[in-house]
This record gives sequence, C-alpha cells and structure tokens, in this order.
Amino acid sequence: MENTKELTEHSSRVERKRQDSFGMFDGYDSCSEDTSSSSSSDESEEEVAPLPSSLPIIKNNGQVYTYPDGKSGMATCEMCGMVGVRDAFYSKTKRFCSVSCSRSYSSNSKKASILARLQVAGKPPTKKAKVLQKQPLVAKLAAYAQYQATLQNQAKTKAAAVPVEGFSWGNYINSNSFTAAPVTCFKHAPMGTCWGDIAEGVRVEVPNTDCSLPTKVFWIAGIVKLAGYNALLRYEGFENDSSLDFWCNICGSDIHPVGWCATSGKPLVPPRTIQHKYTNWKAFLVKRLTGAKTLPPDFSQKVSESMQYPFKTSMRVEVVDKTHLCRTRVAVVDNVVGGRLRLVYEESEDKTDDFWCHMYSPLIHHIGWSRSIGHRFKRSDLTKKQDGHFDAPPHLFMKVKEVDAAGEWFKEGMKLEAIDPLNLSAICVATIRKVLADGYLMIGIDGSEAADGSDWFCYHATSPSIFPVGFCEINMIELTPPRGYAKLPFKWFDYLRETDSIAAPVKLFNKEVPNHGFHVGMKLEAVDLMEPRLVCVATVTRIIHRLLRIHFDGWEDEYDQWVDCESPDLYPVGWCQLTGYQLQPPAPQSSRDSQSSSSKQKKKAKSQQYKGHKKMTSLQLKEELLDGEEYSFLQGTSDQESNGSASYYIKQEP
Repeated sequence: MENTKELTEHSSRVERKRQDSFGMFDGYDSCSEDTSSSSSSDESEEEVAPLPSSLPIIKNNGQVYTYPDGKSGMATCEMCGMVGVRDAFYSKTKRFCSVSCSRSYSSNSKKASILARLQVAGKPPTKKAKVLQKQPLVAKLAAYAQYQATLQNQAKTKAAAVPVEGFSWGNYINSNSFTAAPVTCFKHAPMGTCWGDIAEGVRVEVPNTDCSLPTKVFWIAGIVKLAGYNALLRYEGFENDSSLDFWCNICGSDIHPVGWCATSGKPLVPPRTIQHKYTNWKAFLVKRLTGAKTLPPDFSQKVSESMQYPFKTSMRVEVVDKTHLCRTRVAVVDNVVGGRLRLVYEESEDKTDDFWCHMYSPLIHHIGWSRSIGHRFKRSDLTKKQDGHFDAPPHLFMKVKEVDAAGEWFKEGMKLEAIDPLNLSAICVATIRKVLADGYLMIGIDGSEAADGSDWFCYHATSPSIFPVGFCEINMIELTPPRGYAKLPFKWFDYLRETDSIAAPVKLFNKEVPNHGFHVGMKLEAVDLMEPRLVCVATVTRIIHRLLRIHFDGWEDEYDQWVDCESPDLYPVGWCQLTGYQLQPPAPQSSRDSQSSSSKQKKKAKSQQYKGHKKMTSLQLKEELLDGEEYSFLQGTSDQESNGSASYYIKQEP
C-alpha cells in the first residue's frame, strides 16, 4: 500500500508539472515560466513511468537525488550542471538544483558562470533550443530511439570492418611500455594538422560502462596515456585506481567534450564502483574540472571533415605499372579507405589486377602526365572510356616542388645513391639513366638493370629517396654495391674512376629536414610497400635526419624499409580502427622460430608483383671512410634525431 501511495503521489506531481516536463534526457528545463498555455492535449495523455528503486543515487545538500532512466522527467541545473529528478529541483521552472545555485545564477557570478557553462554544464539553452523542447514526448522518444539505432548500426559496421583477432593496441602498448608516434607527425592523416593540445590530462565525456542502468549514460574521464588516436582513459573519482581504465579511439563517436551531456540532454552518472566515495558529486566535479582542458566543441565536426576524401570511385588516373616500373598505366579508382586508393588497372576484366596506394602517393598522376614529361606509358587496349569512368581532376594530386633545371642540373650517367623500390631495405649504387621534364629522373640500380631498361624507376629531383654519393658512409648506413662488383669493400672513389663517371652535385639534392617529431622506438601503423595492400604494426628503429627505418613487428630485420618521415604510407596508432582498414598484427612469438624460411618465401612472392627476377641480398660490408685525398666530409652523426637541418652530405673538393 505504501509503495502504491508513493507511486500515486509521484504520478500526481508529474501530471501537475506536465507542461514543464518533456523527459527523456532533456539536459535543461528549457521551457519558460509561462509554458502551460503552450501544452497540447496530446501531451497531457502521455504516461510517464515511475523511477525504478534500483537506480544509483547521488546526494547533494543533504537531499537524495535519483538519476533518471530516460523515461521519467529529469533536469540539469543551469548553474552547476547537476543532473537529477525534475521534481526535486528548486524553483517553479526547475532550472536549479538548490537555492544557492539559483542565487548564484541571478547574481551572474563571472567565475561560477564560466565554470558551469564551459566545464560542467555546457552552454545554456538558446531560444531555438527552448522552442524545440516543446515537441510532444512521444515524438522525442521516437527520434531518440532512431538516433540510438543509427549509432548501434554504425558501431556494428565499424566493428565488423576491423577484425584483428587477438590483437589490441592498448594491451600491446601497456604490456611493453611502448610509446606511439603522436598524430601531429602525420600531416596527411585525419586530424594531423588540427590535433591541437590533446594530451594527457584532457577530460572528456564517455559512456559509463560501470553502471546497471538499462539506458546509455555517461561520466567524465581523463586521458592517462595517449598513443596515436588511442587514449587510455580513467573515470573521474578513481584517483590512482587503474582497475577500470580502458582504451578507446579519441576520434570515436562516443567521445565528447565536457559539457556535451548537458547540452545534449544526456545524464552524467558516476560509476557504480565509486558512487559511495562522495556525497556531493557536484562539488567534486567543480573542483576537479576547474582549470582542466577538454576537447574543442567542434572536435567531432573536424574529425568528420578530415575524413572526407576528394578521390571518388570510377575516377581514372595514371599509376606505375607494378610489373614494369619504367612505365605507367591507366587505372580506375575502385575503393577509397582512409585516403588509400584501391586502383584496378583499366584492362583488368575481373578487377583482380590492382594496386594500392595513398591519394598523396608520388606513384599516381593525372591522365596525360606521362606524355607531358616524356615518361613511358602503356596504352590501353580499350578504344574508349568505359561508361561511368571519368578522369580525376589534376588539382587532386600531390604537387611537387618546382625546380630550376636551366643552370647546373642532373645529367644522364651521373652517379648517386637511391632507395631500391624493389628492395626497400637497401640503399644502392645507382645511375641517372634519363632526365625527364619538370624535374623527374629515370634511375637504374647499377648491376641489376635489364637490357631494355624495363626496371628503371622514376624519382623527382626533390625526392627524399635519392642521395648524393657518400650519404650512406657518412651516416653509417650499409650501401648495397652493384651486383657482381668484386672489389670489396666498396669505395666510391675507385668505382667512379673505374666506370669513368661523375657524382651528381650535392647541391642538387633535397636537404630540407622538417621538424617531424619522430623518435627511435615509436610505434605506428605502416604500409608494407612490397605488398601495399597491407598496413602493419611497426616501429621506428633508426632516424637519419628525415629518413626513417621502419621495422615490422614480428618480422626479421632484413625486411625493414627505409621511408621518408612525410610518407603518406605511415599512420598513427589507431588509424586502421578509425578508418575501417584491416590492420596486420605482429607475428606471434610461437611462429617466429619458423619464420626464417617461410617469411623469405613470402617476401620473394611479394617482389614478384614488381619484377620477374629476385634481387640479390645486400652484402654485409665493413664501413670505411672514403679516400680523403678526393673527398672530405662535413660533420654528421649516426641515427641523427635532430629535427633541424644538418650537414650530413659529402663535400666534393674542387
């Protein structure tokens, strides 16, 4: 009988306040004092269910406030952000949780107002918001249900797109105390140029998983550790207790700035484990959040905008022919994932002859590029474009730096050092075979060239993948000599004299070193450029100014790859999860003993997509200085981690 009486009294109170209460996670009582005249007859017929007795409670000013389950009337204090049952709030309009908050609001205390609006409760409701809140409860419930269903479908889709069995970046980093490269190192990645001050200590509002409520509720958490896009979060109130710490992608749809719950009408509910620790959660949050940083209010919008890509399916481009590096072919964009393009060569009828690269890759160009610079091009057997296919606009492609080839410039026959595109772990002795227009060069690896030049490859003069003679020696990098060259250890002076060649002038090479921010040991996600459809767990193991040595975790060192610090094939930790791309986890420990033979076979198979014959394995050379009578070296250091420019090239004496 007593319970029935309480229920009747509750229903009566709700009925009397019907004109003010529109329930369902309304963050504010945004109706004006004279809203009774605007209430419709439809609204008065709707039922509001009573609060279940099992809900967690929060005490404030000696009174017990029960948090709503989303079906009963509730309100958020416009002064302090306190969330509670509407009928327990103060004033006729139920805008404040106590007399003190009402007076503080009325006196327009600057400090309290800023704290409430920016750090606890978000911005007060606008006039537009007040008008919107006057819609019937049923309509609001239906809209909210549809919104929740959409979020669940998106979550299921994203989860299904990234099945990485048994691998978790969070566990991997925690168990080994790894450090990840910050998002700001990757200018081409989402949020790479607008990451801002997101760091440890930043507070966010996230779903509260330590709760028995049937509806989705939130609580405030702080970033304990940042690893790329992924953040280790700890709920406010847990202090040094890490038992419920959890990893999440900071760009995910469930991560919001502090104040979002209030403005969006979502309840803040303390985790069940710590709800007994404080009797005044409002005061606790005010104290904890004063002076704290949170995400920008437009953070989710920026994330969305940074994940819009200009390349669309059915666009036609020119891309390197993976079977003959010396030429390009026409390919069609078949899929776009996180800025990475799956290109299908135009003549592939079953669409299996494909090539993966990033939209900013130097390997793709607009239609007509090859003809404009004099590059070899394989004409398509198709007489006309297929229906629906169209040429990608030239402005979508990455622009190269303009060069002045009118004065001293690269010439055919000049020697240099270059990263071998068929064996990216090696920097080799190379020769300029042809000078094209607009600063492009055709280069061949000495001792490994085909008679018809079909394995020449194209680098721009400003490419970070070509180096002056002696670069490897001065930076203590193993230089791969020409195949069959018997006079070892290799010395440039002897080789230039024997081949009657000259070295390309040092001043023609790109010596810019950006402030990239990478350090040895940092984790990231990197494309295996020998099989570019794969994005793998990787580590930076060496840094030579702007050149990074990328090691694929779980694989042998001989499969490492030299990559530029601004390569679009490097991504922050969590990029695959964010974009829905498949991440390749490290090889398990149990399989590493048998990896030597199987992984070699795998890598051989990878190289076949580029070339029909296997490259010779790099020889282990003892490093010696070049002949001092002809060359002198400017000061340089190995594994140079300085992000500033430095003198690390050979100076040729007159």
